Amino acid sequence: MTTYRVCCFLRRFRPASNEPSEAIGDVFEAYAGADGGGSALGEEALRRFLREVQGEAGDDDVEAAAREVLAFAAEHRLLKKGGGLTVEGFYRWLCSDANAALHPRRGVHHDMGLPLSHYFIYTGHNSYLTGNQLSSGCSEAPIAKALRDGVRVIELDLWPNAAKDDVEVLHGRTWTSPVDLMKCLETVKEHAFVSSPYPVILTLEDHLTPHLQAKVAKMVKETFGDLLHLSESEAMPVFPSPEDLRGKIIISTKPPKEYLETKSSKEEAQNGSAEEESVWGDEIPDNKAQVATARQVSEKDTERYVEEDEEMEKKVQQGVNGEYKSLISISLTRRKHDMDQDLKVDPEKVSRMSLGEAAYEKATITHGSEIIKFTQRNLLRIFPKTTRITSSNYNPLMGWRYGAQMVAANMQGHGRKLWLTQGMFRANGGCGYVKKPDFLMNTDKMFDPRSKLPVKTRLKVTVYMGDGWRFDFRKTHFDKCSPPDFYARVGIAGVVADTMMKETKVIMDNWIPTWDHEFEFPLSVPELALLRVEVHESDNHQKDDFAGQTCLPVWELRSGIRSVRLYARDGEVLRSVKLLMRFEFS
Repeated sequence: MTTYRVCCFLRRFRPASNEPSEAIGDVFEAYAGADGGGSALGEEALRRFLREVQGEAGDDDVEAAAREVLAFAAEHRLLKKGGGLTVEGFYRWLCSDANAALHPRRGVHHDMGLPLSHYFIYTGHNSYLTGNQLSSGCSEAPIAKALRDGVRVIELDLWPNAAKDDVEVLHGRTWTSPVDLMKCLETVKEHAFVSSPYPVILTLEDHLTPHLQAKVAKMVKETFGDLLHLSESEAMPVFPSPEDLRGKIIISTKPPKEYLETKSSKEEAQNGSAEEESVWGDEIPDNKAQVATARQVSEKDTERYVEEDEEMEKKVQQGVNGEYKSLISISLTRRKHDMDQDLKVDPEKVSRMSLGEAAYEKATITHGSEIIKFTQRNLLRIFPKTTRITSSNYNPLMGWRYGAQMVAANMQGHGRKLWLTQGMFRANGGCGYVKKPDFLMNTDKMFDPRSKLPVKTRLKVTVYMGDGWRFDFRKTHFDKCSPPDFYARVGIAGVVADTMMKETKVIMDNWIPTWDHEFEFPLSVPELALLRVEVHESDNHQKDDFAGQTCLPVWELRSGIRSVRLYARDGEVLRSVKLLMRFEFS
């Protein structure tokens, strides 16, 4: 029995059971019984299960999968004497990482030989910040973590130090403490290709005089050496491919004297963002003290910083350092503040453009097809609006729906919007580059994510059960007086028509909840759909407790009964917590 003390009394609860849910037991019996005995799953019954439930197609695939299951069972001594998989062995294999929802050994499988503009790219924003945008510290540590997590675009803001004789990395005109540029460059070099062999794009927000630009050029060349990709000409007719750029670091920034390309950030700050909050739900709160500190800074202060930044740029961006300019392989286009002009495609030259979140959202309403056409050849980076001082994020699908490759995220921010970014880049082996769907590259008919589209497929999701919280959390973490009351939320993030969220019932007082709950999601654009999964602990008196989440690319889900690992709020994987779910496409 599990006991909880309430005042001077003890409450006793049935201990957590390791037994599979009734629905899983029924699946086992259906196939084991067909084999004759009913107490073990023989090889032929296992092959039928792999073909009919797990969706393995072709004799070779079925045979390979069967060998893997039997090898797992043999290794863990889960085979019955005389042969066959026991019900315990069947259940343990289903819950193992070998049976994960995304194939654990598939790796990179997209065509990586196309121009960079054909891919969504895992992009960071203010990559050096440890917390909020106004008062946190700057460090090389978050850069290292981002690269280890698969991020391929790192942003550094370069400013002169107080003596104007050296370069610092910090969020300018704020209270953030600086970090030395050389530390950041050495960190990029050390961690660039730990998680992926594909190129790292280093975007520089440059507030430097020509003298300091020359100093940066020397530091970059000496640090990166042969890793640095240098373009042969200033005007590229087409971008190279990720495969062409394997193991390379690429510098992207505005050519000197072209820094002020965006509208006033005051305008960005004053524009809201229309988000589907009724579907998304409120963000999981961040209890860190730094958030409270950041919120003490008024919007007026933020606007003042912007004005000072712009004034400084007018003073320091004079002259051109040739060595610095030669580093720039991907130039940032100077905006004309006219969307018709900004989104005009130059057939002779490709470039990158940056848009603030609010300006971009307006542009999707008036110039949606032009954005898609622009991003078929050029790179578009979208960055969070200035009022996100707590390092929160925006809905990245807002960018991906129109083909924007570089949807920049505050990796230090956490929350539901960042979970989507992390989910998207679990695709293609987690290499940081995900090939865009073909319809976003179609030049004959421009995709319109706002139009009413026919249902292309239906995804049926069954949430059977979950386990692992009892190992990763204290007995009283969720409730001091009883075992937790878990429920699961399952939904889709994608185009607006596909976006929805549903819930299971609450399972009371149980560390191993069994829901056996089935959902169905009609999908008009499965190529942009992400499966959202969250588990919460119901609390009648306070806000429900967060108990884990994951986000998975629908187009890479494996059919059948699969194991799904959950992650903490900060995106770190929970050591033991998993759900057992089933995915069926029709």
